[in-house]
Parts: sequence; C-alpha cells; structure tokens
Amino acid sequence: MRTIGVLGGMSWESSAAWYRLANERVRAERGGHHSAPILLDSLDFAEIEAMQARGDWDAAGRLLAEHARRLEAAGAGVIALATNTMHLVADQIEAAISVPFVHLVDATARAIKASGLSTVGLLGTAFTMEQPFYRERLARHGVRSLIPGEEDRRTVHTVIYDELVFGVLNPDSRQRYREIIGRLVDAGAEGVILGCTEIELLIAAEDSPVPVFPTTAIHVDATLAAASGDHP
Repeated sequence: MRTIGVLGGMSWESSAAWYRLANERVRAERGGHHSAPILLDSLDFAEIEAMQARGDWDAAGRLLAEHARRLEAAGAGVIALATNTMHLVADQIEAAISVPFVHLVDATARAIKASGLSTVGLLGTAFTMEQPFYRERLARHGVRSLIPGEEDRRTVHTVIYDELVFGVLNPDSRQRYREIIGRLVDAGAEGVILGCTEIELLIAAEDSPVPVFPTTAIHVDATLAAASGDHP
C-alpha cells in the first residue's frame, strides 16, 4: 500500500475521524497489527476559515497546493483532502502534484450511482451548498442535487461552524437537521449527502428516512483503494 498524504485540520475534529476510520478499515481488512501508512498535514483551520470568509479562494488554493507538494516530497504516493468545502480548490491541488488525487465528490457520486439513486439532497457549509463546484461535479456523473432553502442553509452552516468544528454535539441541532432532511425528502430527494465531514459527527443513518451518504467514510474507502493501486 502506498503512503497516503492527507491534507487535514479543516477541522481537526473531522480529520481525527478520517484518520481513525482509515486505520480501522485497514486493521479489519488485513488483521493483526496492520494500520494505514499516513502522512497527516494538519493545517491551522483559523487561516483557512479567514480565507473562506473573505472569499480568497485563490490564496487558499495556493496554500493547500503547497502543502500537497510537501506531502508528495515527503513520500506520499496518493493525496486526499479531508474536507468537502475545500474541494472548491481541488483543481489547484491536483495540478500541483504528480501522484493521484482522490476527489471526494467523484467518490461520493460513484457511491450514489452504485445505490441506484439519481436525485439527492446536499447538506454542507454554505460554500458547498451555494457555490456550483460541488453540484456541477455531481452532475457530471448524472447525479442531481437539491439544497435546502435559505433559512435551512443558514442553520446547517451555523451548526457546523459554531458547534461541530468545536466537537459540540447538540441534540437540538440534530433535531433541526432531521427536520431539514425531511424537507429535502419532501422536495424529491431520494438520499442525502452528508457533505461536510463534521456532519457525520452529528447525523447517522437512523436520523434520515432515506439513505445517507457519509462522505468521510466514502472518501476513506476510495483513498485506501487508490493507495492499494485501484484508482478509478
């Protein structure tokens, strides 16, 4: 298995879950004392969040591209970006490296198609829900995505940035998310993408009347496959 370079820290709460899950998967598959060969570059999320807030995506892309190059130079044979939102700058990262980049949205779209669904709801940060990069990438795979209404989008985003990135799991917020999922289902969603790695800390399959697509788990599996030589 090639060494996996992970761009993390956005936030570290979800990166810790990504790291733990990758190692659990490898241990379950290979047994014994096996674990995943990972180089984790955990960035200071405050820097990234400030760039997000002022819309300076070029600067964010340059920063992440440089860190991806460092991971490759350190021996990573495959690169993964352990965050949904920052896939907005995935093209810059991919252009900066010569090893495979495992795109989270592509992996998620393949999982949706494999399930036989074609229309899904999308939950994530406001950037993920409102900017076109995510939904357009899904559409390339034949997946139609629905986003919540304006007030619901504000709720989803606020819970992520004010609670989940700090590890706060509020039962009231879980209930609000359930209600938002219900409205997406009423609008025609056959499934729901948990399109922010932190959302999986709060919402599980039992919180939704339709299948959920946990992007952290999906991305981990795709990255491990790529590291093992099976990159789509």
